[in-house]
Amino acid sequence: MVQRSTVLVADDQPANLLLVASALKSEYEVIAVASGAELLERAAGGDIDLILLDVEMPDLDGFEVCRRLKADTRTAPIPIIFLTARDASADEALGFDVGGVDYIAKPIRPAIIRARVRTHIELKRARDLLERLASIDALTGIANRRGFDSAIDLEWRRAIRGRRWLSLAIVDVDDFKQFNDALGHLKGDECLGQIAKSFNRITRRSGELAARYGGEEFALMFPELDAPLMQQVMTSLLEGVKALEIPHPGSRVSSVITVSVGAISLLPSRDQSMLEVLEATDRLLYQAKEGGRNRCVHMDVATERKSTITLS
Repeated sequence: MVQRSTVLVADDQPANLLLVASALKSEYEVIAVASGAELLERAAGGDIDLILLDVEMPDLDGFEVCRRLKADTRTAPIPIIFLTARDASADEALGFDVGGVDYIAKPIRPAIIRARVRTHIELKRARDLLERLASIDALTGIANRRGFDSAIDLEWRRAIRGRRWLSLAIVDVDDFKQFNDALGHLKGDECLGQIAKSFNRITRRSGELAARYGGEEFALMFPELDAPLMQQVMTSLLEGVKALEIPHPGSRVSSVITVSVGAISLLPSRDQSMLEVLEATDRLLYQAKEGGRNRCVHMDVATERKSTITLS
């Protein structure tokens, strides 16, 4: 079943809210608010596909609300259609200048509002699909570096707001150059695809993500996963790769494909840099390599405790 799109409507006149909701409720989930401040708060919560915004409201007018929505990376992509009783080309031009995609004149006509909303919802779905395709690694079918960067930016901010755990891992396939030299690049591509599938099996919860970070490196993200649970997941990751039993004639550590992992668990805060945390995770990866490969070095930032995870 296809999930219905959600339309957020802001108008200070209850009769207009009822009319819009009645026109759209058969096709969409409709959320009605009576002020610009309420709209900004609700839109920032996510899961909004389109906004219908009255131009004239008592607290913040529609143009100012639109400016604030477009200045926030969380809400900037949401298409905004202005509702107005004004009939001035200057107002219409201003609406487009601040980021609106369309204008609907009052009094509201249900057939017109349904047609305009349907058009812009379809355009947004097409744009979202193109963005998703641009964030997928063609070789492995999982997220690419762009997809990971976008996702971690969102989850980092969510973790700060909610004071929630975030765990990250960077993974490198051990002696992969030797694997390609011995068996060829086609086998190398197949190997990366199988490893990606094994990572997908441990990133099943909402927000969790496995991505190809570049070459034979992967990155994994686990929102709301604390340090003890992250260590368990990293054990499962090492076991999952070993269970693939991909022969590796050029490996210095095993007869089958193995990986080295740097992992970190923390409660992100505003005085921390996401880039610095990723760099720290990368340093942990190199410690895993220097320690003999086929292992994970994990850091619990809260306790400053570092652990090495290996398979018996």
